[in-house]
Amino acid sequence: MASRTNHLVLLGSALLCAAAFTCGQLPALAAEGQPVAVSNFPIASDARLAGDARQTRFVLDLDKPIQHRAFTLADPYRVVIDIPQVSFQLPAGVGIAGRGLIRAFRYGLVMPGGSRIVFDLTGPAKIANSYLLEAANGQPPRLVLELAEVDRTAFLQSLTPDARPELRPAMADANAAVAPAKPAGPPDTRPVIVIDPGHGGPDNGTQAGGSEFMEKNLVLTFGLALRDRIQKSGKYRVVMTRDDDTFVPLDERVRVARSQSAALMVSIHADALPRGEGDARGATIYTLSEKASDSEAERLAEAENRSDAIAGVSISAEPVVADILIDLAQRETRTFSNRFARILMGEMKTTVRMHKHPLKSAGFRVLKAPDVPSVLVELGYVSNKGDREHLVSESWRNRTAGAMAQAIDAFLAKRLATAGSGD
Repeated sequence: MASRTNHLVLLGSALLCAAAFTCGQLPALAAEGQPVAVSNFPIASDARLAGDARQTRFVLDLDKPIQHRAFTLADPYRVVIDIPQVSFQLPAGVGIAGRGLIRAFRYGLVMPGGSRIVFDLTGPAKIANSYLLEAANGQPPRLVLELAEVDRTAFLQSLTPDARPELRPAMADANAAVAPAKPAGPPDTRPVIVIDPGHGGPDNGTQAGGSEFMEKNLVLTFGLALRDRIQKSGKYRVVMTRDDDTFVPLDERVRVARSQSAALMVSIHADALPRGEGDARGATIYTLSEKASDSEAERLAEAENRSDAIAGVSISAEPVVADILIDLAQRETRTFSNRFARILMGEMKTTVRMHKHPLKSAGFRVLKAPDVPSVLVELGYVSNKGDREHLVSESWRNRTAGAMAQAIDAFLAKRLATAGSGD
């Protein structure tokens, strides 16, 4: 991958390798952002559940043996299995419906070289056993997880956070460890724009029609199209927080923008209304605020801020630094963010159907960089038929990416001119 930000997660991959996991190269991307099968990665071909509310078994069919590590997480109750990078070729819709102690499960690439399966539990349960069955009697190698019902006290006693690899790579160390030495050349002084496709890996985001309209794929495809459109001018350097189906923790997305001294960060998402709560459509642009502009913005922020938990990452709040200079910087950054949001709305409304209230604000964790103007764009609602048709339309995607690129250019041109004048 050409993007420098891919290096930021490679140290986390080394953690898996240290646990005797086998690392491989990154998969190629299919047209809609799904990784295609690569022969040197193990293939998972089927998954199934058996049992009841007291004992439940999960079985994953593979084409070759793999190593694994299983652990539990609390609040909500979850079980996580970390495995080497796998090409998941499971039947459509698998994992949506649960059984026994497992409410549902999801899977995906959590970092280069490593995949993850996350199980949402119906209540507290312990890992009674986890093992690999070798191929025998015409059956393929199978990874088996056995769960047993326990009370909350026993569940909490089973937590072993020190035994699992964390997804918090040190950026400077990661770059130093994997970035090859390059001959010194003139520095690239172009403004940096960070594009942040939401979700990824086991975190699918919102979806409709089973796996047909999955937010993580829709926003990745759009993010790549927006990157290509911006790069055409040659005036900006574009950095992606992810350019494949990899999970990136929320705080890491913010760190990417800050480490690049980005002039702007645009986080791309697609919303959905819960079943039975009416219909809504159109794009919405969000900025950061401590108090949500309305109940829908609050609901969305809460949902997006749970992304780390959905992918099985323990959330730990960043330390708050009480400094008047940082407070002033945050105020200035929010002013610039709001200014860009208004410019973006002005450009998008000429080509894209906007929500009836297109500018909103809430406490999104991914927008909390104190020194990088940031907005979160909900392209539309996957719960709305018309919006779904747009989200998979190449012509709509190109028009929308064009409008967003024009807004970015207008915002940065004015900001850089103001900075250059010394005002």
